[in-house]
Amino acid sequence: MLPSKSFLALSCLTWLVGLSQHVQSQPSNPFETLREKLVTNVLIPNGIKDPRVLKSMGTTPRHEFVPPKYKLQAYQDIAIPIGASQTISSPFIVAFMTQALNPQPTDKVLEIGTGSGYQAAILSPLVQDVYTIEIVEKLGLETTDLLEKLNYANVHCRIGDGFKGWEEHAPFDKIIVTCSPEDVPAPLVKQLKDGGLMVIPVGERYQQMLCLMRKTGDKLEKDELQPTLFVPMTGAAEEQRKVMPPPNPVLLNTSFEVPLTNNVFITGWYYQFGCIVVQDNNAPDGTKTVEFRSNNGNVPSMLLQGVALDGSTVKKIKLGGWVATENVKFGSDKEKSPSIAIQFFDANRNRVGYNFIGGGFKGTRNWKQEERIFSVPPATKEAIVSIGLFGAEGMARFDNISLEAVR
Repeated sequence: MLPSKSFLALSCLTWLVGLSQHVQSQPSNPFETLREKLVTNVLIPNGIKDPRVLKSMGTTPRHEFVPPKYKLQAYQDIAIPIGASQTISSPFIVAFMTQALNPQPTDKVLEIGTGSGYQAAILSPLVQDVYTIEIVEKLGLETTDLLEKLNYANVHCRIGDGFKGWEEHAPFDKIIVTCSPEDVPAPLVKQLKDGGLMVIPVGERYQQMLCLMRKTGDKLEKDELQPTLFVPMTGAAEEQRKVMPPPNPVLLNTSFEVPLTNNVFITGWYYQFGCIVVQDNNAPDGTKTVEFRSNNGNVPSMLLQGVALDGSTVKKIKLGGWVATENVKFGSDKEKSPSIAIQFFDANRNRVGYNFIGGGFKGTRNWKQEERIFSVPPATKEAIVSIGLFGAEGMARFDNISLEAVR
């Protein structure tokens, strides 16, 4: 039986008080302080309530799992490139997937897509054993050495095709998949215990759904959790996709009229922090719009969507949308303002460019359309469009977001 919500909330509070007292009683440790801020400003406000998951997130040294040049960014809620076209997932996604898995001390867990090893490290104190598989040999060897160095003795690493599973250690109580196939690989279904849980993102390259699967007999019962975005897979599974992204950037549900997923999550978009869809009869397109409200610039406030974008063929793009604001105050720098933004990424998932529209979204203003043309860095292979307050305070509404190639 799962603990009650009131018990979880009390346990969270008890642990946070203990963590705060511990931090105050120990010599100043900047990484420890940053982890505490990550838990209090990002994870708890956005639905991570399991006290064991919060404790693991608040004590696991994420800075050890990122390349040295990114150590100071380790506790920002962002994905970070780790080489071989892979990334370390954002802390929120790791916490969300871990909580959905409902890890128990006696569980034997299979992880598909070792990557940096961070997800396995988060699971390590929560379960009996973690068996993790990485397809990229160089990455797998480096991560195996790192996990051994950091004394994660119950994490067992293997290099190979994760979608074939690890048959000699099956069946598994839980399976967590940190790369996104079009559908659940059959060997993983076979190797999951009857009644076991699997957390997996499935779907098209830039339109994926994070799902919780429960095995009943030889079938999986699916519960759609929320839209998400994982980086392209390595190997045949990615090359053999049946549905490939269009060559030019295409945004979906740009006016937020499509029904919500699970009555909560905005369809087609992901990383939904600090916003909801509201009825607005004055909206520029349709009768609904997305609204952001915040009185704390340290709490995330954003909504994202990924698209394919090849900078070798698309030289310029036009980005735009409609914005209305109420009592908006900017943050400490120019990027901490209500914005329509685009980030450009190369084949290795390194950010190679960033542009935004938002310098004028201050105070109170009625609906107004904004559009700008930006150059696309030649190395670009994909992009992420984002809207939100981004550290500003007040209220902002967005509608009819547009992105098109300029020929």
